[in-house]
Amino acid sequence: MAKVSMYTISTCPVCRKTKEYFRARNIPFDFIDYDLASESEQNKIAAEMMKGTGNIGFPFVRIGNIVVIGFNPERFEQLLKSEELEPTTSQA
Repeated sequence: MAKVSMYTISTCPVCRKTKEYFRARNIPFDFIDYDLASESEQNKIAAEMMKGTGNIGFPFVRIGNIVVIGFNPERFEQLLKSEELEPTTSQA
């Protein structure tokens, strides 16, 4: 299964919903709450987000090499089932 990681905001309801989506399905994921990170870590995260997508948006979910910005369960399922993950960006 592809690795799942995300950048979230600790107080964001959509971010909490996204984390719960993966927990409910027993899909392991790593996350960093952007608002709780140090300023230097926030700068690094923002640069990574802009480099990969040209956008800063939360939740920022990476499944394999593909980024989905926002809560998009249909896209999450599609990517988790996909054998081939190519670098592209999807937005909800």
